[in-house]
Amino acid sequence: MIIPPIFKGLPINGFFTTRFLGLAEISRLLNIPFENLYLPIQKHTEKVFVLDHDINPPIADAVITKRRGILIGVQVADCVPIILYDKKMHIVGAVHAGWRGTASGILKNTIEKMTARFYTSPSEILIAIGPSIRWCCYGVGYEVIDAVKKTIGEGDYFMKKADKYYLDLPSANKYQALSMGISQQNIWIYDECTFCHPEKYYSYRFSKGITGRQYGFIGLI
Repeated sequence: MIIPPIFKGLPINGFFTTRFLGLAEISRLLNIPFENLYLPIQKHTEKVFVLDHDINPPIADAVITKRRGILIGVQVADCVPIILYDKKMHIVGAVHAGWRGTASGILKNTIEKMTARFYTSPSEILIAIGPSIRWCCYGVGYEVIDAVKKTIGEGDYFMKKADKYYLDLPSANKYQALSMGISQQNIWIYDECTFCHPEKYYSYRFSKGITGRQYGFIGLI
């Protein structure tokens, strides 16, 4: 279990898993009922779901809530898991950001939804970005870079080597957060690449499509 130091001492459970920790183990270790581990149906969309009383999982790639006693999360295998906490209004969020979600502004949409629904101020948000594929291993076509640039603008989140482009999804989402008014000191990024460490993480690209998933979860205590 990877616990972001940015959340140390706060009244939340916020963490990322490796390939060795499944949902049943999370439920047992944290003494949380299995049915209180909440995952949306992910489809690489820009949709953000507000979890209130309806616990039927919708199609969405981000969830926010003020409910206690429940862990909201996302599942990934190279895409970026992002967890958020508004330390003033006590709102949590979980985001799944692949390149399509990043290009669609899924993190921006999540912050906007937190602001509109719960009066969150971006200055109060802490963000942890979990293990995902990094630019050392994520070669993409220029059309992917172009799609992300149209949403985020310029930034140090891609590079070109020979005739190939390499995208760093964690950095791209960091720039998206910064553009929404999140301060640099309130953003924590885990530096390991899922593709580089297949013994530790599930990687869709390394496994060529057939693989399991790891998780990012957050919940109010």
